Amino acid sequence: MKELELKYGCNPNQKPARVFMQQGELPITVLNGRPGYINLLDALNSWQLVRELKQATGLPSAASFKHVSPAGAAVATELSETLQKIYFVDDLQLSPLASAYAAARGADRMSSYGDWAALSDVCDKETALLLKREVSDGVIAPGYTEEALEILKAKRRGTYNIVRMDEAYTPAPIEHKDVFGVTFEQGRNAFQIDYALLGNLVTKNKTLPETAKRDMLISLITLKYTQSNSVCYVKDGKTIGVGAGQQSRIHCTRLAGNKADVWWLRQHPKVLALSFAEGIHRPDRDNTIDTYISDEWEDLLETDNWKQFLKEKPEPLTQAEKKAWLAQLSGVTLGSDAFFPFGDNIERAHKSGVQYVAEPGGSIRDDHVIDTCDKYGMVMAFTGMRLFHH
Repeated sequence: MKELELKYGCNPNQKPARVFMQQGELPITVLNGRPGYINLLDALNSWQLVRELKQATGLPSAASFKHVSPAGAAVATELSETLQKIYFVDDLQLSPLASAYAAARGADRMSSYGDWAALSDVCDKETALLLKREVSDGVIAPGYTEEALEILKAKRRGTYNIVRMDEAYTPAPIEHKDVFGVTFEQGRNAFQIDYALLGNLVTKNKTLPETAKRDMLISLITLKYTQSNSVCYVKDGKTIGVGAGQQSRIHCTRLAGNKADVWWLRQHPKVLALSFAEGIHRPDRDNTIDTYISDEWEDLLETDNWKQFLKEKPEPLTQAEKKAWLAQLSGVTLGSDAFFPFGDNIERAHKSGVQYVAEPGGSIRDDHVIDTCDKYGMVMAFTGMRLFHH
């Protein structure tokens, strides 16, 4: 098939809409549903991300996309009991691929609501069962087992978008984009991100564990498909905070860092002890948790609204308790799609447990950024490669 008609473009007033190939066949097959314009933008960008994660690490990989940027991405690693609980998968049997998707979605569950999922490997029954019960718009994968396909076809009253990607597809080296009637042309960003990129360690501390190298690759590959400016925090094979599309890099670093803090605070014993009311759905649990660990909790206590979601009134999570818990977060890796112009980015990253940094370098203030890393004993690699994506 060379062409696929779409209901409309980015908005309902943007008609007609289609995706098509100038030459050859479309590399995607719609197995179920009717994906839209933004769905397919998410599908094609997220597929590239998980494909490259798998190529770089050799591990099954998954991503959760919203509005053409990843809310989260991860490779398959064993999930602790705590992570299984905060990802709401402690009642499921998890395959490696399902674990990767649970972690990708768990990076920022608020943003992943209604996501597009991408899987590097054939979707299995375990991953399909996980997808079935989450609010999601669709999924792209290189294939589906018969059982997984039947499970997903029943989702959303039979309208769930299921797309199969041709693994053998290779796009043309030159790509085009129209803006306001003007066609832009550029070479496709086929730059390969691998371990060879991490050899230029510019800090005094040059001890870079293999796990940190892996996390650097995950952060950089994630950034390659994140709307710029962007910064990504990674821990133990999974993103824990992505700051996308900000005009200022420090705002990217703060946004991603705040998301990483939320991810970590969700693991606090007081959060794990929250007693939810019967029949409360996962999105409402996510909202309640985020409110509980935020400054908005005191406002909610002034009303009886909390009783809709919780069986009993919990003890508040104090600012002192939050600070003490966040101080325990460590071993985090940070990636940036362009150089840090000031050391304030490193100061903010330090507050969220960052010990390893990967960025292109090339700022006139590189020395200040390096000195700030040295102050905290961090390891920083200059990759020499900018990863802007628009």
